[in-house]
Amino acid sequence: MQIPSHIEQTIRRQCQNGSTFNAYIYDTSPLIKRIKYLNQIMPQGVEVFYAMKANPHPAFLDAAQKAGATGIEIASLGEAKKAVDAGFLPSQLIYTGPGKSPEELAWCVDNRIRTIHIESLAEAHRIQNLCDAANQTQDVLLRINANFDIHDAQTTFSGGSKKFGIDEEQLDIALPQILALDKLRFRGLHVYAASGVLNVDDLLHNCKLVFDLTKRIEAQYHNIVCDIIDFGGGFGIDYEETGHNFDPQAYASGLGDMIRQYGFENRQFVLELGRWLAAECGWFCTEIIDIKTSRSKKQVICAGGINHFRRPAALSINHPMAIVNLGRTKLFENQESIHQEKVYFGGPLCTSADKLANDVWIEEAHIGDIAVFGLAGAYGLTMSNTGFLSHALPKEIVVTNTE
Repeated sequence: MQIPSHIEQTIRRQCQNGSTFNAYIYDTSPLIKRIKYLNQIMPQGVEVFYAMKANPHPAFLDAAQKAGATGIEIASLGEAKKAVDAGFLPSQLIYTGPGKSPEELAWCVDNRIRTIHIESLAEAHRIQNLCDAANQTQDVLLRINANFDIHDAQTTFSGGSKKFGIDEEQLDIALPQILALDKLRFRGLHVYAASGVLNVDDLLHNCKLVFDLTKRIEAQYHNIVCDIIDFGGGFGIDYEETGHNFDPQAYASGLGDMIRQYGFENRQFVLELGRWLAAECGWFCTEIIDIKTSRSKKQVICAGGINHFRRPAALSINHPMAIVNLGRTKLFENQESIHQEKVYFGGPLCTSADKLANDVWIEEAHIGDIAVFGLAGAYGLTMSNTGFLSHALPKEIVVTNTE
Protein backbone atom coordinates (compact mmCIF):
# COMPACT_ATOMS: atom_id res chain seq x y z
CA MET A 1 0.00 0.00 0.00
CA GLN A 2 1.22 3.48 -0.88
CA ILE A 3 0.39 6.01 1.82
CA PRO A 4 -0.83 9.30 0.27
CA SER A 5 1.72 12.04 0.90
CA HIS A 6 -0.72 14.29 2.79
CA ILE A 7 -1.58 11.41 5.13
CA GLU A 8 2.09 10.63 5.81
CA GLN A 9 2.81 14.33 6.39
CA THR A 10 -0.04 14.45 8.90
CA ILE A 11 1.35 11.42 10.74
CA ARG A 12 4.84 12.89 10.95
CA ARG A 13 3.50 16.24 12.12
CA GLN A 14 1.32 14.63 14.79
CA CYS A 15 4.25 12.55 16.07
CA GLN A 16 6.51 15.54 16.70
CA ASN A 17 5.23 16.11 20.23
CA GLY A 18 6.63 12.78 21.39
CA SER A 19 3.40 11.30 22.81
CA THR A 20 2.25 7.85 21.72
CA PHE A 21 0.41 8.15 18.41
CA ASN A 22 -2.84 6.28 17.90
CA ALA A 23 -5.38 7.77 15.51
CA TYR A 24 -7.73 7.55 12.59
CA ILE A 25 -6.98 10.00 9.82
CA TYR A 26 -9.87 10.83 7.51
CA ASP A 27 -10.02 12.50 4.12
CA THR A 28 -13.60 12.43 2.82
CA SER A 29 -12.80 13.51 -0.74
CA PRO A 30 -13.13 9.90 -2.09
CA LEU A 31 -16.66 9.71 -0.67
CA ILE A 32 -17.63 12.98 -2.36
CA LYS A 33 -16.17 11.87 -5.70
CA ARG A 34 -17.93 8.51 -5.58
CA ILE A 35 -21.37 9.89 -4.76
CA LYS A 36 -21.09 12.48 -7.52
CA TYR A 37 -19.90 9.81 -9.95
CA LEU A 38 -22.81 7.50 -9.12
CA ASN A 39 -25.29 10.35 -9.53
CA GLN A 40 -23.88 10.90 -13.02
CA ILE A 41 -23.85 7.32 -14.27
CA MET A 42 -26.84 5.62 -12.64
CA PRO A 43 -30.10 5.18 -14.57
CA GLN A 44 -32.91 7.63 -13.94
CA GLY A 45 -34.77 6.81 -10.74
CA VAL A 46 -31.76 5.36 -8.91
CA GLU A 47 -31.10 7.18 -5.63
CA VAL A 48 -27.91 6.98 -3.57
CA PHE A 49 -28.29 6.94 0.22
CA TYR A 50 -25.27 6.98 2.53
CA ALA A 51 -25.43 4.07 4.99
CA MET A 52 -23.99 5.91 7.96
CA LYS A 53 -23.31 2.74 9.95
CA ALA A 54 -20.10 2.58 7.88
CA ASN A 55 -18.86 5.78 9.52
CA PRO A 56 -21.10 8.22 11.43
CA HIS A 57 -18.41 10.86 11.93
CA PRO A 58 -19.87 14.34 11.22
CA ALA A 59 -17.28 14.89 8.47
CA PHE A 60 -18.68 11.92 6.54
CA LEU A 61 -22.28 13.11 6.90
CA ASP A 62 -21.27 16.58 5.82
CA ALA A 63 -19.45 15.15 2.79
CA ALA A 64 -22.47 13.03 1.82
CA GLN A 65 -24.68 16.10 1.90
CA LYS A 66 -22.25 18.22 -0.12
CA ALA A 67 -21.89 15.45 -2.71
CA GLY A 68 -25.64 15.26 -3.32
CA ALA A 69 -26.64 12.03 -1.60
CA THR A 70 -30.41 11.59 -1.71
CA GLY A 71 -30.42 10.92 2.00
CA ILE A 72 -29.19 8.73 4.83
CA GLU A 73 -29.93 5.10 5.65
CA ILE A 74 -30.25 4.79 9.41
CA ALA A 75 -30.46 1.80 11.75
CA SER A 76 -31.07 3.47 15.12
CA LEU A 77 -32.52 6.56 16.74
CA GLY A 78 -28.99 7.69 17.53
CA GLU A 79 -28.13 7.62 13.84
CA ALA A 80 -31.35 9.47 13.00
CA LYS A 81 -30.50 12.31 15.37
CA LYS A 82 -26.92 12.53 14.11
CA ALA A 83 -28.17 12.74 10.53
CA VAL A 84 -30.63 15.51 11.40
CA ASP A 85 -27.94 17.36 13.36
CA ALA A 86 -25.78 17.19 10.23
CA GLY A 87 -28.47 18.96 8.22
CA PHE A 88 -30.48 16.14 6.66
CA LEU A 89 -34.26 16.41 6.85
CA PRO A 90 -36.28 13.58 8.43
CA SER A 91 -37.89 13.17 5.00
CA GLN A 92 -34.43 12.16 3.71
CA LEU A 93 -34.09 9.24 6.14
CA ILE A 94 -34.88 5.59 5.49
CA TYR A 95 -34.89 3.29 8.51
CA THR A 96 -33.76 -0.31 8.02
CA GLY A 97 -32.74 -3.10 10.35
CA PRO A 98 -34.35 -5.53 12.80
CA GLY A 99 -35.35 -4.81 16.39
CA LYS A 100 -36.56 -1.23 16.10
CA SER A 101 -37.77 -0.18 19.55
CA PRO A 102 -41.16 1.49 20.15
CA GLU A 103 -39.35 4.71 21.08
CA GLU A 104 -37.36 4.68 17.86
CA LEU A 105 -40.43 4.03 15.73
CA ALA A 106 -42.39 6.72 17.55
CA TRP A 107 -39.71 9.29 16.70
CA CYS A 108 -39.79 8.21 13.06
CA VAL A 109 -43.57 8.47 12.84
CA ASP A 110 -43.69 11.80 14.68
CA ASN A 111 -40.97 13.25 12.44
CA ARG A 112 -42.42 11.76 9.25
CA ILE A 113 -39.28 10.09 7.93
CA ARG A 114 -39.33 8.96 4.32
CA THR A 115 -39.77 5.19 4.77
CA ILE A 116 -39.62 2.61 7.52
CA HIS A 117 -38.61 -0.83 6.27
CA ILE A 118 -40.75 -3.46 7.97
CA GLU A 119 -38.87 -6.50 9.25
CA SER A 120 -41.74 -8.49 10.82
CA LEU A 121 -45.49 -8.59 11.43
CA ALA A 122 -44.96 -7.42 15.01
CA GLU A 123 -43.11 -4.37 13.73
CA ALA A 124 -45.87 -3.64 11.21
CA HIS A 125 -48.53 -3.70 13.94
CA ARG A 126 -46.34 -1.56 16.21
CA ILE A 127 -46.08 1.11 13.49
CA GLN A 128 -49.83 0.88 12.86
CA ASN A 129 -50.57 1.51 16.54
CA LEU A 130 -48.22 4.49 16.65
CA CYS A 131 -49.79 5.96 13.52
CA ASP A 132 -53.25 5.44 14.98
CA ALA A 133 -52.25 7.37 18.10
CA ALA A 134 -50.75 10.18 15.97
CA ASN A 135 -53.62 10.12 13.46
CA GLN A 136 -51.32 9.91 10.46
CA THR A 137 -50.00 7.47 7.88
CA GLN A 138 -46.48 6.19 7.28
CA ASP A 139 -44.79 5.08 4.05
CA VAL A 140 -43.25 1.62 4.45
CA LEU A 141 -41.25 -0.90 2.48
CA LEU A 142 -41.42 -4.61 3.22
CA ARG A 143 -38.07 -6.26 3.72
CA ILE A 144 -38.01 -9.78 2.32
CA ASN A 145 -35.61 -12.56 3.25
CA ALA A 146 -35.45 -13.86 -0.30
CA ASN A 147 -34.96 -17.52 -1.03
CA PHE A 148 -31.65 -16.83 -2.79
CA ASP A 149 -28.23 -15.48 -1.89
CA ILE A 150 -24.87 -14.53 -3.40
CA HIS A 151 -22.42 -17.27 -2.51
CA ASP A 152 -19.18 -15.34 -3.02
CA ALA A 153 -20.20 -12.32 -0.97
CA GLN A 154 -18.28 -11.24 2.11
CA THR A 155 -21.51 -11.20 4.16
CA THR A 156 -24.94 -12.57 3.20
CA PHE A 157 -28.28 -11.24 4.42
CA SER A 158 -30.73 -13.53 2.62
CA GLY A 159 -31.29 -17.23 2.06
CA GLY A 160 -31.58 -19.64 5.00
CA SER A 161 -32.79 -18.63 8.45
CA LYS A 162 -32.08 -14.92 9.00
CA LYS A 163 -33.14 -12.22 11.44
CA PHE A 164 -33.59 -9.85 8.49
CA GLY A 165 -37.03 -9.42 6.93
CA ILE A 166 -39.90 -11.80 6.33
CA ASP A 167 -39.15 -15.09 4.58
CA GLU A 168 -40.20 -15.16 0.96
CA GLU A 169 -42.16 -18.36 1.63
CA GLN A 170 -44.25 -16.55 4.28
CA LEU A 171 -45.38 -13.71 2.00
CA ASP A 172 -48.79 -15.25 1.30
CA ILE A 173 -49.50 -15.11 5.02
CA ALA A 174 -47.76 -11.87 5.96
CA LEU A 175 -48.37 -9.50 3.05
CA PRO A 176 -52.22 -9.54 3.17
CA GLN A 177 -52.03 -8.73 6.88
CA ILE A 178 -49.68 -5.80 6.25
CA LEU A 179 -51.83 -4.48 3.39
CA ALA A 180 -54.85 -4.56 5.71
CA LEU A 181 -53.20 -2.08 8.11
CA ASP A 182 -54.82 1.17 7.01
CA LYS A 183 -52.21 3.55 8.45
CA LEU A 184 -49.36 1.95 6.52
CA ARG A 185 -48.80 3.11 2.94
CA PHE A 186 -47.13 0.16 1.22
CA ARG A 187 -44.60 1.57 -1.25
CA GLY A 188 -42.51 -1.43 -2.24
CA LEU A 189 -39.80 -3.93 -1.38
CA HIS A 190 -36.42 -4.05 0.32
CA VAL A 191 -34.29 -7.06 -0.65
CA TYR A 192 -30.68 -6.86 0.48
CA ALA A 193 -28.98 -10.14 -0.40
CA ALA A 194 -25.31 -9.57 0.37
CA SER A 195 -22.51 -7.17 1.21
CA GLY A 196 -18.97 -6.91 -0.12
CA VAL A 197 -19.65 -8.21 -3.65
CA LEU A 198 -16.86 -7.62 -6.17
CA ASN A 199 -18.41 -9.44 -9.12
CA VAL A 200 -20.83 -7.10 -10.93
CA ASP A 201 -22.63 -9.98 -12.62
CA ASP A 202 -23.48 -11.49 -9.23
CA LEU A 203 -25.03 -8.25 -8.03
CA LEU A 204 -26.94 -7.75 -11.29
CA HIS A 205 -28.26 -11.30 -11.06
CA ASN A 206 -29.55 -10.39 -7.62
CA CYS A 207 -31.36 -7.38 -9.18
CA LYS A 208 -32.98 -9.69 -11.74
CA LEU A 209 -34.22 -12.02 -9.02
CA VAL A 210 -35.62 -9.03 -7.11
CA PHE A 211 -37.40 -7.80 -10.26
CA ASP A 212 -38.83 -11.30 -10.84
CA LEU A 213 -40.08 -11.33 -7.26
CA THR A 214 -41.64 -7.89 -7.75
CA LYS A 215 -43.48 -9.09 -10.86
CA ARG A 216 -44.82 -12.14 -9.04
CA ILE A 217 -46.10 -10.09 -6.10
CA GLU A 218 -47.80 -7.53 -8.34
CA ALA A 219 -49.41 -10.27 -10.42
CA GLN A 220 -50.82 -11.85 -7.28
CA TYR A 221 -51.92 -8.61 -5.58
CA HIS A 222 -53.48 -6.49 -8.30
CA ASN A 223 -54.15 -3.54 -6.00
CA ILE A 224 -50.49 -2.80 -5.24
CA VAL A 225 -47.50 -1.46 -7.14
CA CYS A 226 -43.97 -1.69 -5.81
CA ASP A 227 -42.94 1.77 -6.90
CA ILE A 228 -39.85 1.76 -4.66
CA ILE A 229 -37.33 -1.08 -4.75
CA ASP A 230 -34.41 -1.01 -2.31
CA PHE A 231 -31.49 -3.24 -3.33
CA GLY A 232 -29.51 -2.42 -0.18
CA GLY A 233 -25.80 -1.99 -0.84
CA GLY A 234 -23.35 -4.69 -1.77
CA PHE A 235 -20.60 -2.89 -3.73
CA GLY A 236 -17.39 -4.61 -2.65
CA ILE A 237 -13.95 -3.27 -1.71
CA ASP A 238 -10.74 -5.07 -2.73
CA TYR A 239 -9.20 -5.29 0.75
CA GLU A 240 -6.66 -7.89 -0.37
CA GLU A 241 -5.39 -5.68 -3.21
CA THR A 242 -5.95 -8.29 -5.90
CA GLY A 243 -6.68 -5.66 -8.53
CA HIS A 244 -10.27 -6.89 -8.84
CA ASN A 245 -12.29 -3.76 -8.09
CA PHE A 246 -16.05 -3.40 -8.32
CA ASP A 247 -17.06 -1.71 -11.61
CA PRO A 248 -19.90 0.77 -10.94
CA GLN A 249 -20.20 1.74 -14.61
CA ALA A 250 -20.84 -1.88 -15.62
CA TYR A 251 -23.40 -2.16 -12.83
CA ALA A 252 -25.15 1.06 -13.90
CA SER A 253 -25.30 -0.06 -17.53
CA GLY A 254 -26.60 -3.52 -16.66
CA LEU A 255 -29.18 -2.14 -14.25
CA GLY A 256 -30.37 0.38 -16.83
CA ASP A 257 -30.86 -2.37 -19.41
CA MET A 258 -32.75 -4.46 -16.87
CA ILE A 259 -35.05 -1.60 -15.87
CA ARG A 260 -36.04 -1.13 -19.52
CA GLN A 261 -36.52 -4.87 -20.09
CA TYR A 262 -38.93 -5.10 -17.15
CA GLY A 263 -40.75 -1.87 -17.97
CA PHE A 264 -39.82 -0.38 -14.59
CA GLU A 265 -38.80 3.08 -15.89
CA ASN A 266 -41.17 5.05 -13.68
CA ARG A 267 -40.07 3.50 -10.40
CA GLN A 268 -37.56 4.52 -7.75
CA PHE A 269 -34.56 2.37 -6.89
CA VAL A 270 -32.58 2.77 -3.68
CA LEU A 271 -28.89 2.04 -3.19
CA GLU A 272 -27.83 2.29 0.46
CA LEU A 273 -24.04 2.33 0.25
CA GLY A 274 -21.60 2.60 3.13
CA ARG A 275 -18.37 0.65 2.80
CA TRP A 276 -17.84 1.40 -0.91
CA LEU A 277 -18.22 5.11 -0.27
CA ALA A 278 -16.28 5.40 2.99
CA ALA A 279 -13.50 2.78 3.09
CA GLU A 280 -10.94 4.75 1.07
CA CYS A 281 -11.49 7.80 3.28
CA GLY A 282 -9.72 6.45 6.35
CA TRP A 283 -6.38 5.18 7.70
CA PHE A 284 -5.88 3.63 11.14
CA CYS A 285 -2.48 4.66 12.40
CA THR A 286 -0.98 3.14 15.52
CA GLU A 287 2.47 3.28 17.08
CA ILE A 288 4.57 0.14 17.38
CA ILE A 289 5.20 -0.29 21.12
CA ASP A 290 7.14 -3.56 21.10
CA ILE A 291 8.68 -6.15 18.78
CA LYS A 292 9.70 -9.58 20.02
CA THR A 293 10.26 -13.09 18.74
CA SER A 294 8.03 -15.88 19.99
CA ARG A 295 8.99 -19.36 18.83
CA SER A 296 10.56 -18.15 15.60
CA LYS A 297 7.84 -15.66 14.67
CA LYS A 298 7.96 -11.91 15.17
CA GLN A 299 5.17 -10.40 17.27
CA VAL A 300 4.55 -6.69 16.72
CA ILE A 301 2.59 -5.05 19.55
CA CYS A 302 0.85 -1.75 18.76
CA ALA A 303 -0.76 0.96 20.88
CA GLY A 304 -4.20 0.14 19.47
CA GLY A 305 -5.79 -3.24 18.81
CA ILE A 306 -9.27 -4.59 18.26
CA ASN A 307 -10.49 -2.05 20.81
CA HIS A 308 -9.80 0.57 18.13
CA PHE A 309 -9.77 -1.41 14.86
CA ARG A 310 -11.76 -4.63 15.19
CA ARG A 311 -12.62 -5.29 11.57
CA PRO A 312 -9.53 -7.34 10.54
CA ALA A 313 -10.06 -9.80 13.39
CA ALA A 314 -13.85 -9.91 13.01
CA LEU A 315 -13.66 -10.78 9.31
CA SER A 316 -10.34 -12.68 9.39
CA ILE A 317 -8.74 -10.49 6.75
CA ASN A 318 -5.65 -8.34 6.47
CA HIS A 319 -6.16 -4.74 5.48
CA PRO A 320 -3.57 -3.18 3.21
CA MET A 321 -0.85 -1.67 5.35
CA ALA A 322 2.44 0.20 5.36
CA ILE A 323 4.99 1.52 7.85
CA VAL A 324 5.99 5.12 8.48
CA ASN A 325 9.56 4.99 9.76
CA LEU A 326 10.29 7.72 12.30
CA GLY A 327 13.92 6.82 12.97
CA ARG A 328 13.56 6.89 16.71
CA THR A 329 16.47 6.10 19.03
CA LYS A 330 16.75 2.48 20.16
CA LEU A 331 15.89 1.65 23.76
CA PHE A 332 18.90 -0.73 23.96
CA GLU A 333 21.58 -2.10 21.67
CA ASN A 334 20.05 -5.46 20.76
CA GLN A 335 16.49 -4.20 20.34
CA GLU A 336 14.54 -6.32 17.86
CA SER A 337 13.20 -4.99 14.58
CA ILE A 338 11.61 -6.25 11.36
CA HIS A 339 13.55 -6.79 8.12
CA GLN A 340 11.85 -8.41 5.10
CA GLU A 341 9.75 -10.99 6.90
CA LYS A 342 6.18 -12.07 7.60
CA VAL A 343 5.00 -11.02 11.04
CA TYR A 344 1.98 -10.81 13.34
CA PHE A 345 0.48 -7.47 14.38
CA GLY A 346 -1.55 -7.25 17.57
CA GLY A 347 -2.65 -4.68 20.10
CA PRO A 348 -2.24 -4.20 23.86
CA LEU A 349 -5.28 -6.19 24.97
CA CYS A 350 -5.15 -9.23 27.25
CA THR A 351 -6.69 -11.62 24.73
CA SER A 352 -5.26 -13.73 21.93
CA ALA A 353 -8.11 -12.44 19.73
CA ASP A 354 -6.42 -9.02 19.62
CA LYS A 355 -5.20 -9.32 16.01
CA LEU A 356 -4.61 -6.49 13.56
CA ALA A 357 -2.87 -8.56 10.86
CA ASN A 358 -1.20 -11.94 10.48
CA ASP A 359 1.48 -13.25 8.13
CA VAL A 360 1.87 -9.83 6.60
CA TRP A 361 5.12 -9.08 4.75
CA ILE A 362 7.01 -6.09 6.12
CA GLU A 363 10.17 -4.69 4.56
CA GLU A 364 11.33 -2.80 7.64
CA ALA A 365 9.83 -1.70 10.95
CA HIS A 366 11.17 -0.58 14.32
CA ILE A 367 9.77 0.19 17.75
CA GLY A 368 8.38 3.72 17.59
CA ASP A 369 7.40 3.51 13.91
CA ILE A 370 3.75 3.92 12.88
CA ALA A 371 1.77 1.01 11.41
CA VAL A 372 -0.79 2.37 8.95
CA PHE A 373 -3.81 0.29 7.92
CA GLY A 374 -5.59 1.48 4.79
CA LEU A 375 -9.22 1.19 3.68
CA ALA A 376 -10.15 1.90 7.30
CA GLY A 377 -12.76 4.60 6.70
CA ALA A 378 -15.63 2.12 6.98
CA TYR A 379 -16.47 0.01 10.04
CA GLY A 380 -13.49 1.26 11.99
CA LEU A 381 -13.75 2.89 15.39
CA THR A 382 -17.50 2.53 15.92
CA MET A 383 -17.35 -1.20 15.13
CA SER A 384 -14.65 -1.78 17.72
CA ASN A 385 -14.53 -2.95 21.34
CA THR A 386 -13.75 0.54 22.61
CA GLY A 387 -14.63 -0.14 26.25
CA PHE A 388 -12.40 -3.20 26.67
CA LEU A 389 -9.60 -2.50 29.19
CA SER A 390 -10.58 1.20 29.26
CA HIS A 391 -7.82 2.39 26.96
CA ALA A 392 -8.09 5.98 25.76
CA LEU A 393 -9.85 6.36 22.41
CA PRO A 394 -7.72 7.09 19.35
CA LYS A 395 -7.83 10.57 17.90
CA GLU A 396 -9.97 11.19 14.83
CA ILE A 397 -8.21 13.67 12.55
CA VAL A 398 -9.89 15.10 9.46
CA VAL A 399 -7.59 16.38 6.73
CA THR A 400 -7.96 17.69 3.18
CA ASN A 401 -5.66 16.85 0.27
CA THR A 402 -4.48 20.21 -1.04
CA GLU A 403 -2.15 18.77 -3.68
